[in-house]
This record gives sequence, structure tokens and C-alpha cells, in this order.
Amino acid sequence: MTLQLNGESLTINKIKELLYQSDEVSVTDDAYQRVKQSRATVEKIIENKETIYGITTGFGLFSDVRVDEGEYNQLQVNLIRSHACGIGKPFSQDVALVMMVLRLNTLLKGHSGVTVDLVDQLIYFINNRIIPVIPQQGSLGASGDLAPLSHLALALIGEGSVYYKNEEVDSRYVLNLLNRTPLRLQAKEGLALINGTQAMTAQGVINYIEAEDIGYQAEWIAALTHQALNGITDAYHENVHKVRHFKEQIDVAARMLDWLEGSKLTTSQGDIRVQDAYTLRCIPQIHGASFQVFNYVKEKLEFEMNAANDNPLIFDEDDETFVISGGNFHGQPIAFALDFLKLGVSELANVSERRLERLVNPQLNNGLPAFLSPQPGLQSGAMIMQYAAASLVSENKTLAHPASVDSIPSSANQEDHVSMGTIASRHGYQMIENARRVLAIEAIIALQAVEYKDIEKLSPKTYDKYQALRKVVPSITQDRQFHKDIEAVAQYLLDHAYSNEI
Repeated sequence: MTLQLNGESLTINKIKELLYQSDEVSVTDDAYQRVKQSRATVEKIIENKETIYGITTGFGLFSDVRVDEGEYNQLQVNLIRSHACGIGKPFSQDVALVMMVLRLNTLLKGHSGVTVDLVDQLIYFINNRIIPVIPQQGSLGASGDLAPLSHLALALIGEGSVYYKNEEVDSRYVLNLLNRTPLRLQAKEGLALINGTQAMTAQGVINYIEAEDIGYQAEWIAALTHQALNGITDAYHENVHKVRHFKEQIDVAARMLDWLEGSKLTTSQGDIRVQDAYTLRCIPQIHGASFQVFNYVKEKLEFEMNAANDNPLIFDEDDETFVISGGNFHGQPIAFALDFLKLGVSELANVSERRLERLVNPQLNNGLPAFLSPQPGLQSGAMIMQYAAASLVSENKTLAHPASVDSIPSSANQEDHVSMGTIASRHGYQMIENARRVLAIEAIIALQAVEYKDIEKLSPKTYDKYQALRKVVPSITQDRQFHKDIEAVAQYLLDHAYSNEI
């Protein structure tokens, strides 16, 4: 199966399929034609010796400095080399792959003025899984993700490092191995590769995929907790949620009832208590609000995935061609969205930690052993797992500070407001990893708690989940190194993020 790109119709689901099924990409004929037309405009600019930013001039504060005609191509190479100053650990291979796909899709809109050779080089790297090594830090998120995308561009021209067959090697080595010629950058092409938001957007796409999955995973984990605490199902009745109108809340309530259908551990109001604490009773409202966030973020990401966001932009309309310097590289819309995503993720972890606290606290857990210890006093049981979860949610609260409210001027104040969107994307992913581990802790504790209540009384769907998780983590019969269990369950949850399973 091949993912066909045309600059207009790329979706997160298509990216998910690419990552999960190892698809190749191809380009439509009409997209190739747009690339050729925009390139012809660049050639005319060069032929007519026009003064156009980034083609015949320098960059940033040097935008008024005219470059000699014979040095247009060298200007682009110098740009890539000088801007490749990323710092820190590299983005994951998935993020770097998505970054290439997104940059390719942008170029196919026909507003960037690149050559067909550049397009074909990107396709070759994607389809052969030659993945640039791209440091995560160093982008301000305006004027594009300049540093990260420069490392991407370096790989295309045979410089820098790449992952090939999961080994980090020199790009030139891989190209020689595959008998592939490094790309020779032409006028405008270096700038066209790095002026854009593909680093923050690519990491944002991965964030969205994994955050949405955490939202779904949180429901069946919460359903186990609900049964361990003999929770009341009345609060999930559709009438309650329809009168509030939020679709996501209605959907969560319906899914919770589906997970709990057939359980002999749930109760009705008045059986044991009149109403549950908020962390059980308000799952549709709390989780549903996170799904509202995710839906907002998805829309903004898919806009950007199909946007022309470099500078300058080339237009060919009504037999007239013109070039405009603008600011579509500014990451503010995506920065806001990715900061918002952090809030949705943070709350899933917050409420999970409060639920698992109810499971281990003998004052709240409806008769379960304190900390679910097999020998209270001699053995601590799940006591410190709750500490670990509390630490993670507290860390998330610090990471949730919006990166997008910060700005530092750059390029001698020519670029005097920036988005910091890539920081938002990176912090968001840290929060997702933390949230997944909190949910893993709740799952481990809920599995143990339902054993005290009789697993045969579980709903059929959660019983299946119980059986699947018991292959990953055993029952707690004595104290052990629980960090191994937490990591094993977290990995189980991550492994399902791209599989279209709930």
C-alpha cells in the first residue's frame, strides 16, 4: 500500500498507517506539475536578476544584501550548514520520518520553487527509511524550525548523520552504499527546506496519536478501578450526558457502559452508597473534556500538514506569477494547539492518580487491604507506586506551563517574536510518557484490586483485558521491584498506540 501525496489531503490517519504498516509514498502527477511550474518562476527570477528574498539575497537581517549571481547555489548550502546547530538528544525516528513526509507534502503545493530532484530525493529517503538524525533542541518555532530542518536537509546533500537499518551512520556512507547521488541544492532550495513548522508539527502528530490512544486506554483501566470499588453506573446513563450536549462526554459515557456491561461488581445508586466520588462519577466529563482538546488539536495539525508555510511563496494565478515574502513559517497556531494538548494529557494523568489513590487508601477503598498488601505491615504492597504516580503528575504540572507565552527576539530583532512551538511539542511528549506510566500504575493496582473482589465477576470485556495484562505483569503475592512492572505495562500500552485497537 502506498501513501499518495498531493499537498492537499494528508491526514493523521494516513500518517498512522505509514508508521504502522511501513508504507511507501508517491506523488501525484498534478503535484509534480505544480512543482515544475513554481521552479520555472525561480529560474525566471534568476534570469531577470530580480531582487527576491532568499533567492538572490541573504537571509534574516541580511535580506537586503544582494548575492553575486554565480553564488546562488552556494548560498543555499551555506544556509544549511550554518543553521544546522541543533542541540541535545535526537528526535525519534518516527518523528524524523514524519518530518520528511510533511516537508515533502508542503513542497508539493507548488509555492516553494524547488526542483523535481529535491522532491525525488525526499521520496527516496522516505521509502528507503534513511532517517536523518535531528537534534531536538535549538528551534524558536518561527522563521520555521530552522535548526531541526537544517539537519534534515544536511542528510539529503550527503552531510550529517542518518539512521539506516537502525544504525546511526554518515549520510554519505549510506548514499554511496545505495549508489545514490547526494542532492545538489539549487537557488531557493535550502530556504525551502528549512522555512517551515515541520519539526513541531511532526512531533505534534506523534503526540496526538499517542495522546488519543492514552485517552482510550484510560477508559478500560478506569473500568477496572470502577469495578474494584463497586462503582455506580447510573452516572453514565445517556440522559445525563445528552442534556449537556458535549459529544465527547456522551461518547465516553457510552464507552464506559460498554466496558462495564455484564459486570457483577458494579452497583446502582443507593445499593452501597448514593453517589461516587468525582473520579468515578465524572469520568465522562473529565475524559470527555480531554477528547475535546484532542479534536481541536487534530484539526489544527491537519491544517498545517497541508499548508504552504515557507518564505517567500510563489504564486501562479490568472497567467500572472508573483513572489510574496510573508510569515507562514510562524508556528503560533501550532504552538497554541500543542500547549493545549498538554492540558488534555495532564488531566488524564491527574484523575488516574486520584483513582489509584482510592484503591490503595484503606479509608477510601471499600474494604480492600491497605495498599493492597498481601501482608499489611510486613509488606508494603502498592504503597510507593502511588508515590511514583504522584511524582509524575506533579512533574506534568510543571511541564504544562505554556511554551507559547514566551518569546525571545532573534536575528538582530528582525525576527522579534517567535512561537516556541517546538518546545511545546517536546514537553508535550514528555508529559505523554509520564501520563502513560501513571495509567500503567493504575492498571497494575486495579488488576490486583479486582482479584480481591473476584475476577469472575468482571464484565466480559474487562475480564479479557485482565487476562491480557496478567501475561505482562503477575499478581502481587509479595513485594518486588515494581518499576519493572510499571515499565512493562507502559510498553504494552505504547505498543497498542498505532494498532487501531482500543
